[in-house]
Amino acid sequence: MDAKPVVTLVDDAAALAETAALAIVDAATEAVAAGRRFSFVLAGGGTPRDTYARLAAPPFSERMPWDRTSVFFGDERCVPPDHPESNYHMANETLLSKVPIPLDGIFRMRGEAENPEEAAVDYARTLSTVFATPRGGLPRFDFVLLGMGLDGHTASLFPGSPAVKEIFRTVVAVHAAAATIPQRLTLTMPPINAAARIMFLVAGAEKAKVVKAILRDGATLPAGVVRPTNGALTWLVDRAAAGLLSPDDIGHR
Repeated sequence: MDAKPVVTLVDDAAALAETAALAIVDAATEAVAAGRRFSFVLAGGGTPRDTYARLAAPPFSERMPWDRTSVFFGDERCVPPDHPESNYHMANETLLSKVPIPLDGIFRMRGEAENPEEAAVDYARTLSTVFATPRGGLPRFDFVLLGMGLDGHTASLFPGSPAVKEIFRTVVAVHAAAATIPQRLTLTMPPINAAARIMFLVAGAEKAKVVKAILRDGATLPAGVVRPTNGALTWLVDRAAAGLLSPDDIGHR
């Protein structure tokens, strides 16, 4: 059965970053205690930046088992890794270059590839190899961090895109016509929903309408299609983003 989301309310963007960082450290500690490497999928966009900054500094940086952590990406823009709009560039600048994570624990999408379709296939192959998944199987990430756009997109799964309904491929190339950089690579819903933990980070009053549409009205926007099949789903929202929710919407749904 698909997991119902837990809606967690925090005061502001700073509290959101702090709460998310703590959840990530706790999940990493639990994974390593169980004898696994911690598999962590990073989100792009602006909201996770503060969370990465928290993870890169004490006390969180000292508690994270960096040598037992594998980092993946939920999506990437088709630009070189040093491009200002690259999700990898943002994550490297705020987090990865500041912590002792081995280079072989970082698995980035090749946004610079001439053929995005081939880059998607390559990343899907990487996931299969790292997770030793059988043919047709899915990786099981320990923790997937997601953001949400004003249109309800998440990762690079946009409203109306056939990629939202993809059921066979784990990674696809997409063209988001309305985006500044339209050509993207993205995980699809099956590997996202196969994760053990998924956390949305949503901040700002400009997101309140779409938060309400998904969490209160049941809108089937891409972010609303995220429902882990055997895992936990948390929507971590600040007061501004939760402005149109009722008290009954907070907590278990």
